[in-house]
Amino acid sequence: MGDSPGARLRSAMAREAVMAPGVFNALVARMAEQMGFQAIYLSGAALSASYGLPDVGLITLTEFTQAIKLITDAASVPLIADADTGFGEALNVERTVREYEKAGAAGLHLEDQEMPKRCGHLSGKRLIETSAMASKIRAACAARRDASFLIIARTDARGVTSYEDALARAAAYLEAGADMIFVEALKSREEFQSFGQQCRGPLLANMTEFGQGPLIAFSELAQWNYRVVIYPVSTFRMAMRAAEKLLHTLRREGQQSTVIPDMLTRQELYDLLGYRGYEERDRSYFGGSSSS
Repeated sequence: MGDSPGARLRSAMAREAVMAPGVFNALVARMAEQMGFQAIYLSGAALSASYGLPDVGLITLTEFTQAIKLITDAASVPLIADADTGFGEALNVERTVREYEKAGAAGLHLEDQEMPKRCGHLSGKRLIETSAMASKIRAACAARRDASFLIIARTDARGVTSYEDALARAAAYLEAGADMIFVEALKSREEFQSFGQQCRGPLLANMTEFGQGPLIAFSELAQWNYRVVIYPVSTFRMAMRAAEKLLHTLRREGQQSTVIPDMLTRQELYDLLGYRGYEERDRSYFGGSSSS
């Protein structure tokens, strides 16, 4: 499976650190691919928000896999997908991995929270035992059919217990077979740098806005052993702010003329959708020339 999504992601990571913007729907994924990003990311927080729900574990495995399938049908760039706590215990994790892999993801991350889970930058989180998380990681590794499918272990220990516990858990999760560690909610630049130096495995950094940690330049994180940097809700936040601006304008001015410069044109949207290709194929099926 040398050309599988996981294999392509690993190949990209072997060359250089990878920036993975969050994509909350298929068209944003296609836009990211066309702009040259080597990976994209599906956030549980953004997916939950698109349903009008908070990120507290309410979205199901089925809803995640439907979103993954829509995104990977629209864009071929490798997708890393949030899998929350794996939707259950070790046997549930087996099915989660198989369903994510079938849907076209390049990899997923599992977190060591108890249910009901919380957004990683909120209080009130509780952790499962390290041994229980290790069992989930072993189940995930055993379940994948493509050995290149990336199993990323996320620890929320920094916001619940301590930095030292996060580091110890990272070591245990790597020992259980995780390909990469996602350490959530580090508090400072110094913690990001020291974790990169102290953890022996490759790392994923979460550069979410308005969280507990600082926003750090991609180039610096790459120097500190972070092979993937995600921006999970950034596109969603920008899109919602743009929608809010339009709605305010309509209520205030009774028309949208003043915000037209902020919009994709009809042609730009059609180009992103590949509209001309659909028209040409449709004509050819009725016997017309595809070049007319």
